[in-house]
Amino acid sequence: MIHRINLNLLRSLKVLLEERHVSHAADKLNLTQSAVSRQLSQLRSLLADPLLIREGNTLIPTPKALQLQTKLDHWFVELDDLLVADTFDPRHWRGEFVFSSSDYVAQYLLPDVVELLAEQAPQVTLTYHLWQPDLVRQLATSSIQLASSMSLTQPEGVSSVQIGEDSSVCVMRDSHPLALKAHITVADMLDYAHVKVMGGGDKDSYVDEALAKTGQKRRIALNVPFFHAASQSLCQSDCLLVIPEHIARNLKHHFPLTYKPLPVATPRHKYWLIWHAKYDNDPSHIWIRTLVLQAMSKTTYSIGYDLKS
Repeated sequence: MIHRINLNLLRSLKVLLEERHVSHAADKLNLTQSAVSRQLSQLRSLLADPLLIREGNTLIPTPKALQLQTKLDHWFVELDDLLVADTFDPRHWRGEFVFSSSDYVAQYLLPDVVELLAEQAPQVTLTYHLWQPDLVRQLATSSIQLASSMSLTQPEGVSSVQIGEDSSVCVMRDSHPLALKAHITVADMLDYAHVKVMGGGDKDSYVDEALAKTGQKRRIALNVPFFHAASQSLCQSDCLLVIPEHIARNLKHHFPLTYKPLPVATPRHKYWLIWHAKYDNDPSHIWIRTLVLQAMSKTTYSIGYDLKS
């Protein structure tokens, strides 16, 4: 039966049962009396019951109509609640939020996000996943709700906001034979083995592409998933590391490292916060991605800080 009845008929029945008078109901519904009479006739046919029996100038509801009135009152209250958007309050937000990025972000930026969440949304569980570029194609179905990543152009098929941009540099220990040179050459860079950071996305393929155009190639001595491990390895060897400049600049605060401009031209890295479009209008998501941007604008560890300085 449900496919044969519409919401307007049910609302008219609710008002008729309240007013028990066709003309009064018509005024309240902003309809003509004849239109309400036609609707009542349709309802009687659909529900196989007279519903309202005329008694002088009023209408007397049948037992079935009284049963329907109780159900309609409850149903329309629930419908109104359904259509009224709840006011989002992060203090009462319960659940899990999944954020994904590199281990660098986890170590140096995530603590600021956690601090803000503890203050403003203390009941939320934050789960962190290590990001890989191919995950962008899985955002529609994966548990990841927000990610930060590098891409030359704005990622396609997802929503995003640019955080900042920079270029790659060549990192080495302070006492490295190349450390005293203002600028290193391609030959210098190829004389030494390299460390490659594998976790969190592509950080150095552009330099490999530039070298490949001249038929040259770096020797990778160590592949590691984490920046901390890569930095420690640099401090204990003559290896080199190609990473974004803002990361190199901040790692210098924690390790005896220095860095030089690359001797080959490479595209500038662009950094994005990305999420699936299904979250565009979600109040909790809007709130937390704004919070993440706020945290990134206030810490020198973030590329986002460059936009504010």
